[in-house]
Amino acid sequence: MKFIAEIKIMPHKELLDPQGKAVNNGLHKMQLHAIENVRIGKNIELHLEAASKEDADNQTMEACEKLLVNKIMEQYSYTLSALDA
Repeated sequence: MKFIAEIKIMPHKELLDPQGKAVNNGLHKMQLHAIENVRIGKNIELHLEAASKEDADNQTMEACEKLLVNKIMEQYSYTLSALDA
């Protein structure tokens, strides 16, 4: 079966986000003062082949835990969907 994993990676809320802060300051300079607390993260899309949804889930989690996410600084969530054949 073919699956697609859509992974969202964001910095931990407790950590300073310098990119988000820079974008927030830029927006305020553009007189967009209603926008607050910008945070910048990453979106990753994986296409994978697996015997079952459980196997695809395990592969996605392993990719996140071992390579894609720096767990000291980032948190992640993902959705997993079967692709139509």
